[in-house]
Amino acid sequence: MREAGKGGRRRASARTPLSRERVIRTAVAVADEKGSAALTMRAIAEPLRVEAMSLYHHVAGREDILDGMVDAVFGEIDLPPRDIEWKTAMRHRADSARAALRRHPWAIGLMDSRSQPGPATLRHHDAVLGTLRAAGFSVPMTAHAVSLIDGYLYGFVLQELSLPFRGGAELDEVAGAILRDMPAPDPYPHLTELVTEHVLKPGYNYADEFAFGLTLILDALHPDETASDWPVQRK
Repeated sequence: MREAGKGGRRRASARTPLSRERVIRTAVAVADEKGSAALTMRAIAEPLRVEAMSLYHHVAGREDILDGMVDAVFGEIDLPPRDIEWKTAMRHRADSARAALRRHPWAIGLMDSRSQPGPATLRHHDAVLGTLRAAGFSVPMTAHAVSLIDGYLYGFVLQELSLPFRGGAELDEVAGAILRDMPAPDPYPHLTELVTEHVLKPGYNYADEFAFGLTLILDALHPDETASDWPVQRK
């Protein structure tokens, strides 16, 4: 019996020690699979093979875990590269952010909601602001630019994740079903035109719309403008 006890202790001591990093990493995996609504302390503890109360030795609670998860996602996003043209740098960052948000769909609603941002979050925001300031944007125009770019980024990913298809084959199936179900005569000629002459053309990829919209936004922003150059309607 003593030998068995020693072996059990050896197996226990050989486990990877529980840490804040492991808790956060596991929480991200749970949210990726089941969504953030399923993120309970018990759901996080189960794949770690520990009791839920053990997590409190490393995190303060669910809100602390959410802070860490958001910081982990920001840590996956490439910072705007230095020493290159600002539009190229911001495009690189936006593409990387879109990829990260697609990997973690639950993160969009949390990215800017945390009152205690972590170091990766702060580093990311500071690098984005620094890229625009170095390009000659004033402080107010930097704020406008970030709001515009990120509003487009988050909105596009939300729409992209909500679409009823993944990839060209599923798109063709959905679009084809819409056309087949159209009554005659066609009451929606412009919708039919878009589907037949654009969406169902070979090589169409909805993801290309992201680059198109981002280019319009970046081309509309100019470092030498001031906030007063843009018409703003206030209620």
